[in-house]
Amino acid sequence: MAVARESGFEAVFLDPVGQSVQQRWADAAMTVAFEELPPVSAFPVIPGRRWGPDLWWSATTGRHVAAGSYAMRIQLMLLDRDPDVTGLAGRPVRLLWRTPRGQVRSWVPQLFARYTDGTALLADCPSHPDAGGERALNAAEAVAQACSDIGWTYRRLSPLDDVLAANLKWLAGYRHPRNVGRSGLTATVLEEFARPRPLIEGAEAAGDPIEALPAIFHALWHGQLTTNLDTPLHERLLVGPRDWIDPSKTGAAG
Repeated sequence: MAVARESGFEAVFLDPVGQSVQQRWADAAMTVAFEELPPVSAFPVIPGRRWGPDLWWSATTGRHVAAGSYAMRIQLMLLDRDPDVTGLAGRPVRLLWRTPRGQVRSWVPQLFARYTDGTALLADCPSHPDAGGERALNAAEAVAQACSDIGWTYRRLSPLDDVLAANLKWLAGYRHPRNVGRSGLTATVLEEFARPRPLIEGAEAAGDPIEALPAIFHALWHGQLTTNLDTPLHERLLVGPRDWIDPSKTGAAG
């Protein structure tokens, strides 16, 4: 979508007391902590859909993030595990711009993520490549330009592979700190997987598997341990230390 460069982009968001604010986009991007703001507008409820708006508890921030769809929730899981992500928010800003013909256009990206270097990602989470139709694709071009102008990134995030999504959902159930377990258990778990070994073997070596497995899954969620999440989780799946690379994932000989 063509944008009238002389008109620039504007940002609309809610301030900490819930008042709507409109500000030049470049200024807002420099000064506003979008990751701390509520949605500028509610996620729509679409009759007939099995999954509607909900809240995702973020292990990164310790706060809830508004999620508008199943596809968005899966992408939130992925970003919540990213060690470079420091903040997450759902629909915190609306972008406004004018076309070369003077028409006002607007778009509210579904997802905001802040990175450790201060830059950010605005994203939409379509359930399939053509979701949203021509309006969404045109808006994506404009929002990508707005982000590029300030050194940020915009993406329409592709749906994840079913196996990876299922594994993330399983591990996400153990993301809360309560799954660390008793004092010293995490250290024991990490020691038992200092060299790659099947999941169940490490769990048995760490003590009672019923006690150890939640701590192992918690460590896998937070990247203290690693495994190949492109393979369905099972008891013989190889688990290794943080910097281990599963040969089956790289195609190298085992």
